[in-house]
Amino acid sequence: MLDIVSTIVDFILHIDVHLAEIITRYGVLTHAILFFIIFAETGFVVTPFLPGDSLLFAAGAFAALGSLNLWLLLVLLIIAAIGGDTVNYWIGHFFGKKIIEHKRIPIKPEHIVQTEEFFKKHGGKTIILARFVPIVRTFAPFVAGIGKMHYGYFISYNVLGGIAWILLFTLAGYFFGNIPAVQHNFTLVIFAIVILSILPMIYHYIQDKKAKKKAKKSSTISSPDFE
Repeated sequence: MLDIVSTIVDFILHIDVHLAEIITRYGVLTHAILFFIIFAETGFVVTPFLPGDSLLFAAGAFAALGSLNLWLLLVLLIIAAIGGDTVNYWIGHFFGKKIIEHKRIPIKPEHIVQTEEFFKKHGGKTIILARFVPIVRTFAPFVAGIGKMHYGYFISYNVLGGIAWILLFTLAGYFFGNIPAVQHNFTLVIFAIVILSILPMIYHYIQDKKAKKKAKKSSTISSPDFE
């Protein structure tokens, strides 16, 4: 298990090296590989560990070098992001509860709870906001399907969020990924992207802890011990 985690972390933090190897080996087919990774990361509830933000940034950087076609990349990745969320929504809609209750499917209950809390706080906008929060990004459409969110609302949020996510990170990589300072410290930049991506999750977790602590304290004060 530790070997798998180590491999995933290495792939994400050194994604520029790994992506360069993929481009060298598969050429134009790399576009299809990137399509599948983004589709799987957003479309299958059991694959939240796949790289998202960092992969988009790296892909944009290679597109700036001419190794990938920027317009083809953007179109394919937008389709992958929107299509992935759509598939995930319908999986949750029809099979969500059975999947959660299945003991052999590796879904952590806390991820579902975390996403449900996100929905309670942000409502339908969660589908857009979740695009920028790893793990929640994968579970948001799944939970929306379980909750039977109206598909008309879901698809509108899905399209807006998918386009915004792909454009922001891919174009950021395209315009800034090949600046010498970024190139020479690419691992640090990717690490920073990963940290920035999970900051909303950390903030939400801290706020939730504070709220529970405050509620517990208020409950203690309002219920004195008369012994």
